[in-house]
Amino acid sequence: MKRFVLYGGTLLAIIVAIALIVLPACTPATPTSATPVPSPINASWTPPAKSTAALAPDLSTIVSKVRPSVVAINVQITSYDIFNRAVTQEGAGSGWIIDPNGLIVTNNHVVAGAQDIKVTLDDGRVFPAQNIAADPVTDLAVVQIDATGLPAVTLGDSSKLSVGMTVASIGNALGEGISMTAGWVSRLGVSITISSPNATLYNLIQTSAPINPGDSGGPLVDSLGEVVGITNAKLVASGVENIGYAIGINTALPIIEQLIQTGYIVRPYFGVTLQTIDAGVAAMYNLAVDSGVLITNVDSNSPASSAGLQAGDVIVSINGTTVTTASQLADAMNNTQIGQKVKITYWRGNSENTVEVVPTQDPTP
Repeated sequence: MKRFVLYGGTLLAIIVAIALIVLPACTPATPTSATPVPSPINASWTPPAKSTAALAPDLSTIVSKVRPSVVAINVQITSYDIFNRAVTQEGAGSGWIIDPNGLIVTNNHVVAGAQDIKVTLDDGRVFPAQNIAADPVTDLAVVQIDATGLPAVTLGDSSKLSVGMTVASIGNALGEGISMTAGWVSRLGVSITISSPNATLYNLIQTSAPINPGDSGGPLVDSLGEVVGITNAKLVASGVENIGYAIGINTALPIIEQLIQTGYIVRPYFGVTLQTIDAGVAAMYNLAVDSGVLITNVDSNSPASSAGLQAGDVIVSINGTTVTTASQLADAMNNTQIGQKVKITYWRGNSENTVEVVPTQDPTP
């Protein structure tokens, strides 16, 4: 229980007591002359009229529009202790209704490994998950429940976002029910590496809207109440505040569509980990170029390895199209055809080279 202690009254009582003890009795002094009456500054002045303009729309309109479409997801995961005894752990996340017929979008890490998944709607109804399709590479998943006539969200366009725009994150923070936090778009086109699974997420939206455990999978919405992203991560470090990330809806939607239609993602596999080059990265690695995409890792026995690409190479174009960011290159690679040659131009040291890579099907189901 929180306790609030007021110290002001006690201090005032002490001061008054001291004053009563110290100050001698006295009588008011009689003024020797009349006090002059102040002159008016402007005797005819009247206050300005109050504004009659309507208040600007606040975020409550966004919440009222989107909240019915946001769900809480509670999971149970069985793990084993050092004595090989089964231990049941509980977790919580968020999701949002993309189709009235029981289709819900969330993050893969919310449902991965769960033996029991329950979806709680805004109206309080609870449904078990009937079917799950997930993609660890993009950290996206679709959960199906046996319900119809659900309030689906309105999708926005993440390509229209710009730094400084207001956004709101709505989710099941701390597993205590649906709540909202707000902030703005801090950066666009961000890439981060997550540890489990070890993967790099590209073209993310960085936001200052506070992200809490349980918010994962919830919608990031713009000032129109349209979903422009899917909350999935935050930076946790000493002294760091309000650095959260969301998958842009334009990046996520093709994955969501394929998960619903196919159940898994078929994508071309190159076997490289990528990092956008800027002046700092170029200086750190002593690169001959200050623009392009750095290969930080090449999987063994991958198409990239077979073609001779190495960690430290800088890719500057794919099939003749210049690339300057990791997200650009990742998108271009995902749009290539499995089994067809892809021309990669890269720098190694001070020399520019071109190689052909033949992508295979991504070994990750």
